[in-house]
Amino acid sequence: MNALLTFIAYELVWFAAVIGAGRGVVWPAVSAAALFVGWRLTVSAQRSVEGALLAAALLIGTVLETCWVRGGLIRYAAAWPLASAPAWLLALWASFGLTIVPLFGYLHSRPALAAATGALGGPLSYLAAAHGWHAVLLPAHPWRSLFALALGWAAALPALTTFARRRLAMGTARSLA
Repeated sequence: MNALLTFIAYELVWFAAVIGAGRGVVWPAVSAAALFVGWRLTVSAQRSVEGALLAAALLIGTVLETCWVRGGLIRYAAAWPLASAPAWLLALWASFGLTIVPLFGYLHSRPALAAATGALGGPLSYLAAAHGWHAVLLPAHPWRSLFALALGWAAALPALTTFARRRLAMGTARSLA
């Protein structure tokens, strides 16, 4: 049940973020993400692991988004406070970090599957945000951008799931000691 609630809540954050950004505002994303983060950290049995994943996802997201924007591969609507890492997008990355334990446990020890999932799911999410709500602005011929997104997400998701697996194992080892 917790996984289903996490999935639904994260999707609500995603919709609040892209619909808000498409209309030029960031507060829906930041508000929804704050509620999601507060809820996840309250109900999580692995708060320290999930808190570390939140921080790791923010760091990875900031680096990737900055590279994509500075490389001219992508632009964002509602690009506040930074064009390369808008608040609404960082809210999504933070929230995504808190889905790794409850939703992606099956990927924690399968880095190749995590890479494939990221390579497919990441670009599809950006395409949906671009075509459905105009929150993401892709070039007229987006194949290079989609390829870069696929590469970035193919690295990001296995990095986060491997980090989760290691942090969870450390917690288990400490509790057995």
